[in-house]
Formats: sequence, structure tokens, C-alpha cells
Amino acid sequence: MKWMRERDHLIAQTMAFVQSVTGKRPDAEKPPAAAPNRPAAPAMPDIEAMLAETIASAEPPKLIQPGRPTGRSEYQNEIQARVASFRAHQQRFLREREAYCSATMAKVQASLGKEAPPPRLGK
Repeated sequence: MKWMRERDHLIAQTMAFVQSVTGKRPDAEKPPAAAPNRPAAPAMPDIEAMLAETIASAEPPKLIQPGRPTGRSEYQNEIQARVASFRAHQQRFLREREAYCSATMAKVQASLGKEAPPPRLGK
């Protein structure tokens, strides 16, 4: 198969380039030879060893403590207090508006009662 030979030739060229860049001699490492009928299998890392190393070096997970049940009631108490304050504020505004309206209408009624009625036009 031609593509296998081209692949092996490309790998050899790449290895030669890497060795020239890193300063290693080409004889120091020889690429594994492929069997004539089978392509060379790439070297597989030891997955189990890598997993064991990762597990050994990992920190133990930190457990999150569940929230106190009273935490939510504190929020509920604060919300209820704010709602009560808002309602009281609105009630005060309503009483002030009614008092202002009553006072203004009383002034209008008083001013209408003191003056003589306007003359009738046309007679």
C-alpha cells in the first residue's frame, strides 16, 4: 500500500526534524519498525496508571453544608416587615390625600357661600 509507505516516510522526516531542532542525534532514538503487512500501532499510554495518578493527586471534594432552615424564615420575616411598612406608608398617603381633598372642597364651598351669585345674563 502506497499510502502506508508515504505515511512512514513522513513520520521519519518529522522525527528527523524534531531531532535536529532538539539537538538529539538521529541514532539516539529509532522509530519502531512496522510489520510489512500491518501498519505500526501507535504506542498507547497506560490509561490505568494515568487514572490512578490523577485520582491520587486530586484533592478530596469539599462537601457543601445544607442551608439552615431558619435562613429562609429570616428572609420571609424581612419581606413581611417591608410589605407591612409599605402598606402603612400607602395608608398614610391615602389619609393625607383625603384630608387635603376635604380641606380644599371646604374652602371652595366657603368661598361660594360668601359671594353673591353671579348675575344672570340675558335678563
